[in-house]
Amino acid sequence: MTLPGRNKHIGRLHPSTQQLRRVLSILAEMGFQVFTSREVETDEFNFQHLNFPPHHPARDMQDTFFIEAENRGDNPILMRTHTSPVQVRVMERHAPPLAVVIPGRVYRNEAVDASHAAEFFQIEGLYVDKDVSLVDLRATVREFIDRLYGAGTEIRF
Repeated sequence: MTLPGRNKHIGRLHPSTQQLRRVLSILAEMGFQVFTSREVETDEFNFQHLNFPPHHPARDMQDTFFIEAENRGDNPILMRTHTSPVQVRVMERHAPPLAVVIPGRVYRNEAVDASHAAEFFQIEGLYVDKDVSLVDLRATVREFIDRLYGAGTEIRF
């Protein structure tokens, strides 16, 4: 009767959250900084700064969720369709060398079925420095896979 009560540990992180944290931890150990940003974007950052031409199919109403707002001309507000707008924001604020990873939710106006959803999660990396080549990309991917799945895991390029 004099012992303290036992704490009940209820719940835990979702497996997807656990895996995301593991992935981001590995990339941080490898020297990448994690950047996040808004999920509601402007056409300017989501498409224009990334050189999507004005009539690119990704800009169509059936592919992108546009937010109703006052007339903004050629810079409407939308739900970001990829995490690449964060790359633009990072490069505007930070000089190279850059090693960043950008996780986040993205939105596409998709017909929802077993293999498609209107909202999904994306992680992308950006590495900017002098004398960077595909050899560096391959070595980075190899190191990441070894840390995530174990040394010697087979991969194909």
